[in-house]
Amino acid sequence: MESLKILVVDDESRMRKLVKDFLSRNNYDVIEAENGEAAVDIFFEQKDIALIILDVMMPKMDGWQVCREIRQYSKVPIIMLTAKSDEKDELLGFELGVDEYISKPFSPKILVARVEAILRRTNQQEEGVIEVGGILIDKAAHQVKIDNNNVDLSVKEFELLYYFVMNKGVALSREKILNNVWNYDYFGDARTIDTHVKKLRSKMGDKGDYIKTIWGMGYKFEVE
Repeated sequence: MESLKILVVDDESRMRKLVKDFLSRNNYDVIEAENGEAAVDIFFEQKDIALIILDVMMPKMDGWQVCREIRQYSKVPIIMLTAKSDEKDELLGFELGVDEYISKPFSPKILVARVEAILRRTNQQEEGVIEVGGILIDKAAHQVKIDNNNVDLSVKEFELLYYFVMNKGVALSREKILNNVWNYDYFGDARTIDTHVKKLRSKMGDKGDYIKTIWGMGYKFEVE
């Protein structure tokens, strides 16, 4: 699979390097821009940028202006970075079509997880066969292999595992899991999820440890 291109726009070289290092480790092709004007030029020159990580406060052209300019021509996913956690700014961002809003300082791992989740949501990552940590999921065939051995999962167990893998590194509440895997608003207790997770973990053997429990909230799929 060809690496997806991500444009990182920030006037601080240290911040660009930090973000680039973490994204490169996850096989993304990272292009940098040090101000808004350069970002707009690069975006229209390259034409195949899959996602933009955009700082708000920049010289020449700030993040809002960059976002307005690009949104006239493209629906490319945009993550805004800001030093301020002002609700008005956040609302403005969403009005302009920003996909995600992250306040500095932030965890680079969380940023990578958000990038992956957005790209999956916008269907820019290849569907079909997914491989992570020795687990191979063939969505079309509805088949799971762990260390090359077939694993027999029920329909819901398969969907639950697929949802975890597609949201790798993201903390998921029980409500969110129920709404996405069971496809309805669930107003009962959360034992349905816990029962399925328990069965899924046991069928996954050692790999069941990838599904971490977040006490009082839900679960997170994390490959060690």
